[in-house]
Amino acid sequence: MNVLITGASGGLGRAFAIDCAQRGYDLLLTDINESGLNTFKQGLLRQYDITVHVLACDLTEDDEVASLMDYAKAHGFDLDMVLNVAGLDHEGAFTQRTFKQISSILHLNIEATLRMTYQALTQRRQNSRFYIVFVSSLASLYPMPLKATYAASKRFLLDFSIALGQELRPHNVSVLSLCPGGLATTKEALRGIAAQNFWGSATTNKLEKVAHRTIAYALHGRHVYIPGILNRTLSILGKMVPTEIVARLLYSRWSKAQKQWQA
Repeated sequence: MNVLITGASGGLGRAFAIDCAQRGYDLLLTDINESGLNTFKQGLLRQYDITVHVLACDLTEDDEVASLMDYAKAHGFDLDMVLNVAGLDHEGAFTQRTFKQISSILHLNIEATLRMTYQALTQRRQNSRFYIVFVSSLASLYPMPLKATYAASKRFLLDFSIALGQELRPHNVSVLSLCPGGLATTKEALRGIAAQNFWGSATTNKLEKVAHRTIAYALHGRHVYIPGILNRTLSILGKMVPTEIVARLLYSRWSKAQKQWQA
C-alpha cells in the first residue's frame, strides 16, 4: 500500500504516518516544514522496514503540487491512499482577524485540499481500490461563532466528501470524512482545550486512536467517522435543536473560552 499524507511533519499527520508504518505501508510525506519532514523520515526508517519519501510542498501553489506528483511518478510511487490532513485556523472573531488570515483558511482548507485530491486521483494505482480521507471537524456539524470561517470550511469538506464518495463509487474509490473534536496537536491547541474546561477535555480525542481507527474505517468503506461517544451524541442532538439556538449556545461557550485563553 502506497500512502500520501499531507501536513505530515506533526500532529495528526504524524500519527497517521506512524500508524501506516506499523501496517507496513510505504509513504510519501509532504508538509511545508522541510526540516521537520526530514527528521521524521529518519526516525521512521530507523523503526520500520518501509520506504519513506518526503518532499516539502506548499499545497496552495499549483506548481508545487504538480512537482510533488512528478516526484511520485518519477519514483514509481503509484498511490493507493491519500490522507488530506493539512489545514489551518486563526482563532478569534471574524472582524478581529485580517482578511488575509481569513482567506488563508479557505485557500488551504478548501482549495488546496481539492487540488491535492484531484492530482492524487491522477496518480492512483490502476485497477486497484483507492482511498481518500478528508480531515473535517466536529465543528463542521454546527454554525460556530468565533470560528465561523474554519467551521464553514470544514463543513464544505464534509459535504464534498460525501458527494464525491457517491460520484467515485463506480470507479472503485472509497471516501471517508473524519470529524474529530479537539486534538492535542500543538501547544496552542492544548491551551484551547484547557480553556474550555470540562467540554474541552470531554470532546478531545487521542491522536493515535483516531489515526488507527480512521484508516481502519476507510479500508472498510465507511463514509463519516466521528470519534468519541460524547461527540457522536452531540452530533445527533445538534440536528434536533434549531440552528439559531445551537449558534447562541456555542457563542456563549466559545466567548468564555477565548477570553480565558487569550488572558
